[in-house]
Amino acid sequence: LLHGIISVKNEIVNNQDLRIGLSIPPSGFKSYEDASIYVDSAINAGLDHLITADHVSFRGGQGIDGLTLVSWLAGLQPSLDVYVGVYLLALRHPVAVARQISTLCDLSPGKLTFGVGIGGEDRNEMRAVEIDPATRGKRTDEALKILRSLLGGETVDYSGEFYSVPSVSIRPTPSSPVPITIGGRSDAAIERTGKLGDGWLASWCSPERFQNGVLKSQDVAEECGRTDVKWRHGYQIWVGFGDSPKEGKEVLGPAMERFYGTSFSFFEKYSPVGSPSEIADWLKPFIESGAKDLNIAPIASSPKETISGMAELRKILVS
Repeated sequence: LLHGIISVKNEIVNNQDLRIGLSIPPSGFKSYEDASIYVDSAINAGLDHLITADHVSFRGGQGIDGLTLVSWLAGLQPSLDVYVGVYLLALRHPVAVARQISTLCDLSPGKLTFGVGIGGEDRNEMRAVEIDPATRGKRTDEALKILRSLLGGETVDYSGEFYSVPSVSIRPTPSSPVPITIGGRSDAAIERTGKLGDGWLASWCSPERFQNGVLKSQDVAEECGRTDVKWRHGYQIWVGFGDSPKEGKEVLGPAMERFYGTSFSFFEKYSPVGSPSEIADWLKPFIESGAKDLNIAPIASSPKETISGMAELRKILVS
Protein backbone atom coordinates (compact mmCIF):
# COMPACT_ATOMS: atom_id res chain seq x y z
CA LEU A 1 0.00 0.00 0.00
CA LEU A 2 1.52 3.28 -1.18
CA HIS A 3 0.62 6.62 0.33
CA GLY A 4 -2.52 7.92 -1.35
CA ILE A 5 -2.88 4.90 -3.63
CA ILE A 6 -4.95 1.75 -3.26
CA SER A 7 -5.60 -1.29 -5.43
CA VAL A 8 -9.03 -2.82 -6.03
CA LYS A 9 -9.35 -5.87 -8.29
CA ASN A 10 -6.18 -5.01 -10.19
CA GLU A 11 -7.29 -1.40 -10.61
CA ILE A 12 -5.00 1.29 -9.23
CA VAL A 13 -7.05 3.99 -7.53
CA ASN A 14 -5.38 7.26 -6.57
CA ASN A 15 -6.87 9.23 -3.69
CA GLN A 16 -6.66 12.26 -5.96
CA ASP A 17 -9.57 10.66 -7.88
CA LEU A 18 -11.71 10.72 -4.73
CA ARG A 19 -14.61 13.17 -4.75
CA ILE A 20 -16.28 14.49 -1.61
CA GLY A 21 -19.86 15.62 -2.12
CA LEU A 22 -22.16 17.73 0.03
CA SER A 23 -25.86 16.94 0.29
CA ILE A 24 -28.35 19.77 0.20
CA PRO A 25 -29.79 20.47 3.67
CA PRO A 26 -32.46 17.98 4.82
CA SER A 27 -35.04 20.78 4.91
CA GLY A 28 -34.05 22.12 1.50
CA PHE A 29 -33.42 25.78 0.72
CA LYS A 30 -35.60 28.55 2.12
CA SER A 31 -34.67 31.11 -0.54
CA TYR A 32 -32.40 31.85 -3.49
CA GLU A 33 -30.06 33.70 -1.14
CA ASP A 34 -29.98 30.72 1.22
CA ALA A 35 -29.03 28.41 -1.66
CA SER A 36 -26.38 30.79 -2.98
CA ILE A 37 -24.69 31.02 0.41
CA TYR A 38 -24.72 27.24 0.80
CA VAL A 39 -23.29 26.62 -2.67
CA ASP A 40 -20.62 29.29 -2.29
CA SER A 41 -19.64 27.77 1.05
CA ALA A 42 -19.23 24.37 -0.62
CA ILE A 43 -16.87 25.89 -3.20
CA ASN A 44 -14.84 27.72 -0.55
CA ALA A 45 -14.55 24.42 1.36
CA GLY A 46 -13.02 22.77 -1.70
CA LEU A 47 -15.84 20.27 -2.09
CA ASP A 48 -16.39 18.50 -5.39
CA HIS A 49 -20.12 18.14 -5.94
CA LEU A 50 -23.59 18.73 -4.58
CA ILE A 51 -26.06 15.90 -4.01
CA THR A 52 -29.83 15.70 -3.97
CA ALA A 53 -32.30 12.90 -3.55
CA ASP A 54 -35.49 12.50 -5.59
CA HIS A 55 -39.12 11.85 -4.74
CA VAL A 56 -42.45 12.39 -6.48
CA SER A 57 -44.80 12.27 -3.50
CA PHE A 58 -43.14 10.85 -0.41
CA ARG A 59 -44.92 10.26 2.92
CA GLY A 60 -47.72 12.75 2.66
CA GLY A 61 -46.56 14.60 -0.45
CA GLN A 62 -42.99 15.55 0.40
CA GLY A 63 -40.16 15.46 -2.14
CA ILE A 64 -38.22 17.25 -4.80
CA ASP A 65 -37.51 16.43 -8.42
CA GLY A 66 -33.83 15.48 -8.44
CA LEU A 67 -33.04 16.36 -12.05
CA THR A 68 -34.79 19.72 -11.83
CA LEU A 69 -32.86 20.67 -8.71
CA VAL A 70 -29.42 19.65 -9.97
CA SER A 71 -30.08 21.51 -13.23
CA TRP A 72 -30.74 24.65 -11.20
CA LEU A 73 -27.69 24.05 -9.01
CA ALA A 74 -25.48 23.52 -12.06
CA GLY A 75 -26.58 26.90 -13.38
CA LEU A 76 -26.18 28.55 -9.99
CA GLN A 77 -22.52 27.53 -9.71
CA PRO A 78 -20.95 25.99 -12.84
CA SER A 79 -17.68 25.04 -11.12
CA LEU A 80 -19.35 22.34 -8.97
CA ASP A 81 -20.40 18.92 -10.23
CA VAL A 82 -23.89 17.64 -9.40
CA TYR A 83 -25.09 14.20 -8.34
CA VAL A 84 -28.62 12.80 -8.17
CA GLY A 85 -28.50 10.21 -5.42
CA VAL A 86 -30.84 8.54 -6.18
CA TYR A 87 -33.43 9.07 -8.92
CA LEU A 88 -36.59 6.96 -8.96
CA LEU A 89 -36.36 6.04 -12.63
CA ALA A 90 -39.23 3.53 -12.55
CA LEU A 91 -41.67 6.39 -11.89
CA ARG A 92 -40.87 8.10 -15.21
CA HIS A 93 -40.64 7.16 -18.86
CA PRO A 94 -36.97 6.65 -19.81
CA VAL A 95 -37.27 8.61 -23.07
CA ALA A 96 -38.40 11.72 -21.19
CA VAL A 97 -35.60 11.25 -18.67
CA ALA A 98 -33.06 10.90 -21.49
CA ARG A 99 -34.23 14.25 -22.87
CA GLN A 100 -33.85 15.92 -19.48
CA ILE A 101 -30.33 14.56 -19.08
CA SER A 102 -29.43 15.53 -22.64
CA THR A 103 -30.53 19.11 -22.02
CA LEU A 104 -28.66 19.36 -18.71
CA CYS A 105 -25.49 17.93 -20.26
CA ASP A 106 -25.74 20.28 -23.22
CA LEU A 107 -25.88 23.29 -20.89
CA SER A 108 -23.46 21.93 -18.26
CA PRO A 109 -21.33 19.28 -19.97
CA GLY A 110 -19.50 16.73 -17.84
CA LYS A 111 -21.11 17.82 -14.57
CA LEU A 112 -23.74 15.16 -13.87
CA THR A 113 -23.49 11.81 -12.11
CA PHE A 114 -26.86 10.07 -12.28
CA GLY A 115 -27.68 7.69 -9.46
CA VAL A 116 -30.68 5.40 -9.90
CA GLY A 117 -32.63 3.55 -7.21
CA ILE A 118 -35.87 1.61 -7.02
CA GLY A 119 -37.33 3.32 -3.93
CA GLY A 120 -40.14 1.57 -2.13
CA GLU A 121 -39.97 3.04 1.37
CA ASP A 122 -43.38 4.58 0.63
CA ARG A 123 -45.38 2.25 -1.61
CA ASN A 124 -48.05 4.93 -2.08
CA GLU A 125 -45.49 6.99 -4.01
CA MET A 126 -45.49 4.26 -6.66
CA ARG A 127 -49.26 3.96 -6.71
CA ALA A 128 -49.60 7.74 -7.11
CA VAL A 129 -48.25 7.41 -10.66
CA GLU A 130 -50.02 4.10 -11.33
CA ILE A 131 -46.96 1.90 -10.81
CA ASP A 132 -47.29 -1.45 -9.07
CA PRO A 133 -44.60 -1.36 -6.34
CA ALA A 134 -43.87 -5.04 -6.94
CA THR A 135 -42.66 -4.22 -10.48
CA ARG A 136 -40.27 -1.40 -9.59
CA GLY A 137 -37.10 -3.50 -9.90
CA LYS A 138 -37.99 -4.94 -13.30
CA ARG A 139 -39.18 -1.55 -14.52
CA THR A 140 -35.91 0.02 -13.46
CA ASP A 141 -33.89 -2.61 -15.32
CA GLU A 142 -35.90 -2.11 -18.49
CA ALA A 143 -35.74 1.68 -18.22
CA LEU A 144 -31.97 1.61 -17.64
CA LYS A 145 -31.40 -0.38 -20.82
CA ILE A 146 -33.38 2.16 -22.83
CA LEU A 147 -31.80 5.15 -21.12
CA ARG A 148 -28.22 3.95 -21.58
CA SER A 149 -28.83 3.27 -25.28
CA LEU A 150 -30.39 6.68 -25.89
CA LEU A 151 -27.63 8.56 -24.03
CA GLY A 152 -25.09 6.55 -26.02
CA GLY A 153 -26.47 7.97 -29.25
CA GLU A 154 -28.38 4.91 -30.43
CA THR A 155 -31.76 4.90 -32.11
CA VAL A 156 -33.90 2.68 -29.90
CA ASP A 157 -36.67 0.50 -31.31
CA TYR A 158 -37.93 -1.51 -28.36
CA SER A 159 -41.05 -3.20 -27.09
CA GLY A 160 -40.87 -4.71 -23.62
CA GLU A 161 -43.01 -5.62 -20.64
CA PHE A 162 -43.33 -2.04 -19.40
CA TYR A 163 -42.12 0.32 -22.11
CA SER A 164 -42.50 0.69 -25.86
CA VAL A 165 -40.03 2.90 -27.71
CA PRO A 166 -40.77 3.09 -31.44
CA SER A 167 -37.54 4.03 -33.25
CA VAL A 168 -36.58 6.95 -31.01
CA SER A 169 -33.33 8.88 -30.70
CA ILE A 170 -32.30 11.79 -28.48
CA ARG A 171 -30.09 14.56 -29.84
CA PRO A 172 -27.76 16.02 -28.86
CA THR A 173 -26.13 13.16 -26.99
CA PRO A 174 -23.95 14.14 -24.04
CA SER A 175 -20.46 15.17 -25.15
CA SER A 176 -18.97 13.00 -22.41
CA PRO A 177 -20.54 9.84 -20.95
CA VAL A 178 -22.84 10.32 -17.97
CA PRO A 179 -21.86 7.95 -15.14
CA ILE A 180 -24.94 6.01 -14.03
CA THR A 181 -24.59 4.57 -10.55
CA ILE A 182 -26.97 2.15 -8.87
CA GLY A 183 -28.18 2.81 -5.36
CA GLY A 184 -29.36 0.23 -2.87
CA ARG A 185 -28.17 -2.24 -0.25
CA SER A 186 -29.55 -5.46 -1.72
CA ASP A 187 -27.87 -8.19 -3.74
CA ALA A 188 -30.23 -7.21 -6.57
CA ALA A 189 -28.76 -3.69 -6.57
CA ILE A 190 -25.25 -5.15 -6.81
CA GLU A 191 -26.30 -7.39 -9.71
CA ARG A 192 -27.97 -4.40 -11.39
CA THR A 193 -24.73 -2.45 -11.03
CA GLY A 194 -22.76 -5.14 -12.81
CA LYS A 195 -25.26 -5.45 -15.65
CA LEU A 196 -26.32 -1.85 -16.17
CA GLY A 197 -24.33 0.56 -13.98
CA ASP A 198 -21.03 2.38 -13.79
CA GLY A 199 -20.75 2.02 -10.03
CA TRP A 200 -22.52 0.87 -6.89
CA LEU A 201 -23.79 3.70 -4.68
CA ALA A 202 -24.02 1.92 -1.34
CA SER A 203 -25.35 3.04 2.03
CA TRP A 204 -26.04 1.58 5.49
CA CYS A 205 -23.46 -1.18 5.19
CA SER A 206 -20.10 -2.26 6.61
CA PRO A 207 -16.76 -1.87 4.80
CA GLU A 208 -16.72 -5.64 4.30
CA ARG A 209 -20.15 -5.62 2.68
CA PHE A 210 -19.10 -2.70 0.52
CA GLN A 211 -15.92 -4.40 -0.65
CA ASN A 212 -17.75 -7.62 -1.43
CA GLY A 213 -20.42 -5.70 -3.33
CA VAL A 214 -17.85 -3.81 -5.37
CA LEU A 215 -16.04 -7.00 -6.33
CA LYS A 216 -19.29 -8.86 -7.06
CA SER A 217 -20.58 -6.07 -9.31
CA GLN A 218 -17.34 -6.09 -11.28
CA ASP A 219 -17.47 -9.89 -11.60
CA VAL A 220 -21.03 -9.64 -12.94
CA ALA A 221 -19.95 -6.98 -15.42
CA GLU A 222 -17.17 -9.20 -16.73
CA GLU A 223 -19.60 -12.12 -17.08
CA CYS A 224 -21.83 -9.83 -19.17
CA GLY A 225 -18.92 -8.80 -21.38
CA ARG A 226 -18.70 -5.31 -19.90
CA THR A 227 -14.93 -5.10 -19.60
CA ASP A 228 -14.41 -1.39 -20.27
CA VAL A 229 -16.45 0.15 -17.44
CA LYS A 230 -14.91 3.23 -15.85
CA TRP A 231 -16.05 2.37 -12.35
CA ARG A 232 -17.42 5.12 -10.11
CA HIS A 233 -18.37 3.27 -6.91
CA GLY A 234 -19.57 5.42 -4.04
CA TYR A 235 -20.86 5.48 -0.47
CA GLN A 236 -23.71 7.70 0.74
CA ILE A 237 -23.88 8.57 4.43
CA TRP A 238 -25.01 10.94 7.18
CA VAL A 239 -22.36 12.20 9.60
CA GLY A 240 -22.49 14.23 12.81
CA PHE A 241 -19.67 16.70 13.47
CA GLY A 242 -18.72 17.61 17.04
CA ASP A 243 -15.68 17.95 19.26
CA SER A 244 -16.43 14.44 20.51
CA PRO A 245 -18.56 11.49 19.38
CA LYS A 246 -21.05 12.42 22.10
CA GLU A 247 -21.47 15.94 20.69
CA GLY A 248 -21.75 14.58 17.15
CA LYS A 249 -24.47 12.14 18.17
CA GLU A 250 -26.37 14.89 19.99
CA VAL A 251 -26.78 16.86 16.74
CA LEU A 252 -27.08 13.98 14.27
CA GLY A 253 -29.58 11.81 16.14
CA PRO A 254 -32.45 14.33 16.34
CA ALA A 255 -31.89 15.46 12.73
CA MET A 256 -32.17 11.92 11.38
CA GLU A 257 -35.17 11.13 13.57
CA ARG A 258 -36.99 14.20 12.21
CA PHE A 259 -36.13 13.27 8.63
CA TYR A 260 -36.95 9.55 8.76
CA GLY A 261 -39.55 9.50 11.53
CA THR A 262 -37.85 6.65 13.35
CA SER A 263 -35.36 6.12 16.17
CA PHE A 264 -31.71 7.02 15.60
CA SER A 265 -30.79 3.62 16.99
CA PHE A 266 -31.86 2.16 13.65
CA PHE A 267 -29.12 4.18 11.86
CA GLU A 268 -26.49 4.65 14.54
CA LYS A 269 -24.25 1.72 13.54
CA TYR A 270 -23.61 3.24 10.10
CA SER A 271 -23.65 6.96 10.98
CA PRO A 272 -20.22 8.14 12.15
CA VAL A 273 -19.96 10.99 14.63
CA GLY A 274 -17.20 13.09 16.16
CA SER A 275 -14.38 15.22 14.81
CA PRO A 276 -13.48 15.29 11.10
CA SER A 277 -10.48 13.11 11.94
CA GLU A 278 -12.64 10.51 13.68
CA ILE A 279 -15.12 10.46 10.82
CA ALA A 280 -12.29 10.22 8.28
CA ASP A 281 -10.95 7.15 10.08
CA TRP A 282 -14.42 5.58 9.88
CA LEU A 283 -14.64 6.26 6.12
CA LYS A 284 -11.13 5.22 5.06
CA PRO A 285 -11.94 1.48 4.77
CA PHE A 286 -14.59 2.32 2.16
CA ILE A 287 -12.05 4.27 0.14
CA GLU A 288 -9.61 1.38 0.42
CA SER A 289 -12.38 -0.89 -0.92
CA GLY A 290 -12.92 1.19 -4.05
CA ALA A 291 -15.15 4.16 -3.21
CA LYS A 292 -14.41 7.08 -5.52
CA ASP A 293 -17.34 9.21 -4.39
CA LEU A 294 -18.38 9.96 -0.82
CA ASN A 295 -21.83 11.55 -0.76
CA ILE A 296 -22.20 13.09 2.68
CA ALA A 297 -25.16 14.58 4.52
CA PRO A 298 -23.44 16.45 7.36
CA ILE A 299 -25.05 17.76 10.54
CA ALA A 300 -23.35 20.04 13.07
CA SER A 301 -24.29 22.64 15.65
CA SER A 302 -24.38 25.43 13.03
CA PRO A 303 -24.09 25.86 9.24
CA LYS A 304 -20.60 27.28 9.74
CA GLU A 305 -19.49 24.21 11.71
CA THR A 306 -21.06 21.95 9.09
CA ILE A 307 -19.06 23.44 6.24
CA SER A 308 -15.81 23.74 8.19
CA GLY A 309 -16.17 20.09 9.20
CA MET A 310 -16.61 19.08 5.57
CA ALA A 311 -13.60 21.15 4.51
CA GLU A 312 -11.39 19.49 7.11
CA LEU A 313 -12.74 16.05 6.23
CA ARG A 314 -11.88 16.52 2.57
CA LYS A 315 -8.42 17.82 3.47
CA ILE A 316 -7.75 14.66 5.50
CA LEU A 317 -9.10 12.20 2.94
CA VAL A 318 -7.87 13.74 -0.31
CA SER A 319 -4.14 13.98 0.26
